[in-house]
Amino acid sequence: MKLSQRLDAALLKLYKAYQDNALHPEDACRCAVGNILNQTDSWKHLSNLHGSLQLNYIGLVHEVLDKKFGGYKPSELMAIEKAFLEGCGYQTPLAPQSKKPKNPTNRELLFDGLAATIEKLCALDGVENVLEITTAFEKIKASSKRREKTPSQ
Repeated sequence: MKLSQRLDAALLKLYKAYQDNALHPEDACRCAVGNILNQTDSWKHLSNLHGSLQLNYIGLVHEVLDKKFGGYKPSELMAIEKAFLEGCGYQTPLAPQSKKPKNPTNRELLFDGLAATIEKLCALDGVENVLEITTAFEKIKASSKRREKTPSQ
């Protein structure tokens, strides 16, 4: 399957961030979008609420001008971040009274957020979820190994 340059780059950056323990849902530089944009937080000025799909004036101007960040429009970045936060167990948009996990750096929780993010990234590019494809190949590989170990009759 051929992936777009933006999807390929985003997946590599997110995978590296997860492996390097550089993902944190409450840090604008270390969240999904922060990592996609090279650990910067400039994207947070596109909306007034973290985890909201609603663009503010600055976000709307960039959207209308078709400005892209890391290959993504402001509305797409907001959707990616919302998917990550909700995958990590947050109620969005983030607010002091919003439901949030007790340990935001728990590896399983971050993996769930990463999986939700990958699903959203693939949907934005109109491709099959690469995480599901990988899981399917792992199952096929395991099945093949079991057959190889089965004695011939």
